[in-house]
Amino acid sequence: MFRSIAKIQRQFGKLLSVCEVCPRKQPLTSSFKYSTAITERKKFYEDVTITQGEGGLFEINLDRRKLKTPGGKLFTVPNEALAIAVATEWDAQRETLKFYTMHLTTLCNTALDNPTQRNKDQMINAALKFLETDTVCYRVDEPHGLVELQKNEWDPVLHWIENRYNVTIGSSSNILGPEIPEETKDTFRQHLNSYNFWSLTGLEFVITQLKSVVLSLGMIDRHLSVEQAVLLSRLEEEYQIRSWGNVEWAHDYDNFELRARTAAGALFVHLSSESSTVKRKLMQD
Repeated sequence: MFRSIAKIQRQFGKLLSVCEVCPRKQPLTSSFKYSTAITERKKFYEDVTITQGEGGLFEINLDRRKLKTPGGKLFTVPNEALAIAVATEWDAQRETLKFYTMHLTTLCNTALDNPTQRNKDQMINAALKFLETDTVCYRVDEPHGLVELQKNEWDPVLHWIENRYNVTIGSSSNILGPEIPEETKDTFRQHLNSYNFWSLTGLEFVITQLKSVVLSLGMIDRHLSVEQAVLLSRLEEEYQIRSWGNVEWAHDYDNFELRARTAAGALFVHLSSESSTVKRKLMQD
């Protein structure tokens, strides 16, 4: 049965507003780049609908033509909530399709096509590598103002995640960073293994944006907001801006883009969860 996006996207409007991006090219990095080879094209459809197909999967229809991935696969998502979110991205496009603004669609394409042909274990190992170079674990020796800022802003988050997962992470001003205990890595490996492939795709995307496992899990667990996580990931840059001034529009644009990508990744993690309670919770918030 076709469902019109115009009739149901209102209930998702608040969720998707945080994923809006500036109308300017900003290709994604790593394996996500393949689906943004064509960054813009003329809009070729009027209506966007969703249907439930075989196996309970949901499809996106553009004027009743089924959407496909860059790899040629039928574009399907595991639940209605994610289908509505993706369809809203397509419905929000105007005369020109700006693919670089459609982060949820890109993440779905990545999960479906898996262009690097990785399995969950490989994705988890890649995510854990960021723990060894985590943003909040690397501290400076000077200037004193930045040393104090990192301590005051990063330490509470670091202490929170250590208590939350009963692990030891620590911080260091050594160029090699802190030595992460194997027990800590094993704990996080076990936790990440609880994510399904789609949610893990979104979480890895968030981690690469923030360059931090600590901040990413803090946000996914709703200990941090998107704005807080992004600000903490840019703490040194924000300190330099405060000390030396802002480059007109450039820093604001970078911050806005990072917030958009991070928000989309976090939303993707929640919406691609297998639990239907996630959808109900998000719809209520």
